[in-house]
Amino acid sequence: MPTDASLLSRDAGLLWHPYAALDAGAGYAVTEARGARLVLEDETGIRREVIDGMSSWWSAVHGYRNPALDAAARGQLEKFSHVMFGGLTHAPAIELAERLVDLAPGELRHVFLADSGSISVEVALKLALQYQEAKGRTTRHRFAALRGGYHGDTFATMGICDPQDGMHAAFAPRSSVELFLPKPPSARRSAQGHWEYLVSELADWECTVRALISENSAQLAGIVCEPVLQGAGGMHIYPPAALGILRELADEHDLPLIADEIATGFGRTGELFAVAHAGIVPDIMCVGKALTGGYLTLAAMLCTSKIGSALASGTRSAGSALLHGPTFMGNPLACAVACASLDLLVGAPAGSPPAAPWQAQVTALESGLRTGLAPAAGLASVKDVRVLGGVGVIQLHAPVDVPEVTRAAVAQGVWVRPFRDLVYVMPPYISTPEELAALGRGLLAAVEQVHG
Repeated sequence: MPTDASLLSRDAGLLWHPYAALDAGAGYAVTEARGARLVLEDETGIRREVIDGMSSWWSAVHGYRNPALDAAARGQLEKFSHVMFGGLTHAPAIELAERLVDLAPGELRHVFLADSGSISVEVALKLALQYQEAKGRTTRHRFAALRGGYHGDTFATMGICDPQDGMHAAFAPRSSVELFLPKPPSARRSAQGHWEYLVSELADWECTVRALISENSAQLAGIVCEPVLQGAGGMHIYPPAALGILRELADEHDLPLIADEIATGFGRTGELFAVAHAGIVPDIMCVGKALTGGYLTLAAMLCTSKIGSALASGTRSAGSALLHGPTFMGNPLACAVACASLDLLVGAPAGSPPAAPWQAQVTALESGLRTGLAPAAGLASVKDVRVLGGVGVIQLHAPVDVPEVTRAAVAQGVWVRPFRDLVYVMPPYISTPEELAALGRGLLAAVEQVHG
């Protein structure tokens, strides 16, 4: 093993990186991380401290080297780091499931612990199919999903991602069986909390969606959506009223409504779960990313008793078991850290404070991002600037020059990962007002330098 070569040169051609060619390599190596900051080393060996605007793809909400999460990991390591979940159980998994049920909206009472967000959505799809099978509806094997959506990289989840404008367009034939509903109209929430959108656009969307669901209901097993904010599909914010319409259609046709809260859950949009913006309860909900504060991979699928009990009473070929079982299901180390992360977000279970910590943190993020990103609207290259909770988006008129904007941002002391025509941030909840201000200045400078 060479020790005199840089990390970047050792990486090149050895490791694939997300959505990149094998020879693309990495632009920077991380040598240290603490709080909301990363220390990056470039190809020349120069190290620079930057503010992390991405929360490591929206997961490290408490920042890095958090003392409470570090302690939770160490404490569980001193007991056991992993045991199989088949035929066994343990305190961290039980406690986490109890906490999730307490926090979840409505009657989401049953929990399946998965090892990644994509897998939790796969399990949700399986559950919906088995639900319909248990009801004797053997023709219901398709899903209705929103265009503009993104639900993961595994094969079933690719099938419900946008087949044209999404990240999996190369695998579009996988999507041919599904029913794609038009993307809901754009919306924004004002600083005062009011939702603003064109009522006529929502009415037109509703008319089209109702017709599509009605025409295809005999073949549909469920409806899938990212509530209020479509993430990797384009950072599209849409009216909560659209969720209410999907809830009505799901009830009318007995279709489980699956809410993919992997990106939006745990406060990111200004509500603990984004479905709360519409005041609705899904039949199935998936959470992940921020669940462990970015420390370990873990996700969960929750469902109502209506869905869970249908399997138990079903007489069809699938039987009563939910047919999935990852090797690292219910990993004790990840569950222990997740419980500690929930303590930081909402307070310890023995008495949460009147205002849960995440609320004050995300309110501060939203205020800081609104102030910091607002000047970007004056740049000639910028089409739109929008903020929702702890999400800030600068949308350009043209595709982002990702390498150049990344380099320019790092030079300004900011780490971002743009895509398509979007330069966006989802900073850690612990970011200080000074860090948020620096984040805004860095993004504006980088966009103006590269795109004008």
